[in-house]
Amino acid sequence: MLRRTTPVSRAFADPNQLITAVRRALRPLPYHPDVLDDCLTSGLQHEPPWRHRALKPVDSSARPWAERCHPALRPHPLRSPVPPAPKMRPGELDIDVALVERLVREQFPRWAGLPVKQVVSAGTDNAMYRLGDDMVVRLPRLPGGAGQVAKEQRWLPRLAPHLPLAVPEPLAEGAPGRGYALPWGVFRWLDGDDLHTAPLDPAGLAHAAVELGRFVAALRKADATGGPPSWRGGPLADDEHVRAAIRDLDADADGALDGDGATTAWEDALRVPRWDGVPVWLHGDLLPGNLLARGGRLGAVIDFGGLGTGDPAADVLAAWAVFDAGTRPLFREAARVDDATWARGRGWALYFGLTAWHHYRVTNPVLASVGRRAVTEALADRG
Repeated sequence: MLRRTTPVSRAFADPNQLITAVRRALRPLPYHPDVLDDCLTSGLQHEPPWRHRALKPVDSSARPWAERCHPALRPHPLRSPVPPAPKMRPGELDIDVALVERLVREQFPRWAGLPVKQVVSAGTDNAMYRLGDDMVVRLPRLPGGAGQVAKEQRWLPRLAPHLPLAVPEPLAEGAPGRGYALPWGVFRWLDGDDLHTAPLDPAGLAHAAVELGRFVAALRKADATGGPPSWRGGPLADDEHVRAAIRDLDADADGALDGDGATTAWEDALRVPRWDGVPVWLHGDLLPGNLLARGGRLGAVIDFGGLGTGDPAADVLAAWAVFDAGTRPLFREAARVDDATWARGRGWALYFGLTAWHHYRVTNPVLASVGRRAVTEALADRG
């Protein structure tokens, strides 16, 4: 147990001596370096003779200094150090619990005492951390995702009243800082299990097909004036990458993919007439992991990083990524899409499915399995 019966200013003539001594004493413990340095400097700030101009005041009234600097004395289990979020692509930023705690403490001090816990997710664009019981922090993993935060903060409150399912409610927008170079956001936590982690029974899946179809139709009808283009709102592209994925999967997937059939289906999708209507809203990423259910019923849609305007066909890929032969017609009827949009949506299911299955086989097996299912369903649906 750490005891402070003697003022540290008498025991050590220099603050660096204290830091060195504590580091040596706690070396066997699983500390992240930033956590250790943060709690040490916080403790030093309560020793007036050692106050340094470089040290910023830290509100430490919530817990004694020993509790902040010794994991065994921390009262809440969510405060324990955890490893950084695993990386799936080159160039991803370093994100962990300690970083999120520092960002929240400095920019939103009213939430500084709340526990932070990493949310396990197969998502590739954002790392998520639970903040207390009612909030979640979303941080883009790559510099290319910087614009997603402002987009969600601006447009979700405007679209939410027009949608039949719950969507994330933005609470605050964080700025770059403390070693993290991108904007980040705080949202209201939505309870529920995603459809990949907790698949629905047949009745629940049929209900979800109707509800998600209505969601797609309602989103498409919302006023899109001034909306940004979606990165899946244009025509199918990346033909070279899709064909490379087909070749590799045909050779390496133990016969799980019919390469000739996949190639024919992809070429058919490329020949479908392009969208010639005005741009409309689309979610852009309606996959099982972005759909939440409670009590066996679909209730919310999350992760609007791909939100934007354009051809609505990409939202139709849910017909093959989420639903099966028995529930697909329910989704199509509720979504109210024409034959060409449906055919382009099947093309998006092939595009997403083949590239995700191929690219994430090792780094994200969950997303790879979603991609494989989408391909299997899309090929079977061609007859």
